[in-house]
Amino acid sequence: MPSIAVIGASNDRRKYGNHAVRAYQAQGWTVYPVNPREKLIEGLIAFATVADLPGPVDRASLYVPPEVGIELLDAIHARGAKELWINPGSGSPELLARAEQLGLATVEACSIIAAGEGQELL
Repeated sequence: MPSIAVIGASNDRRKYGNHAVRAYQAQGWTVYPVNPREKLIEGLIAFATVADLPGPVDRASLYVPPEVGIELLDAIHARGAKELWINPGSGSPELLARAEQLGLATVEACSIIAAGEGQELL
């Protein structure tokens, strides 16, 4: 199955970073929650940084403010992410420009909907 790093994953079930973890789990993806303050999210080991992930990922999905996300792009690129999903509120012109410089294939859209899940998780 494909893998995804949910950057900004949360234990708060009201937050989109949690909805994304559950949506991708429901679709059978290997999910790597990334949050420096959590140990477990939805029963999965949470990684403090993108660099801590156990290997390459197929997709990275940002649920962090643009000023945080832009600082993570080099690590996302180093993890070999084939796609970078920039969820509403996570993007900025500077972030998009840097992602393009790195050659990251970016998608500006809701990755929860892309996982085939919608309002039923909210």
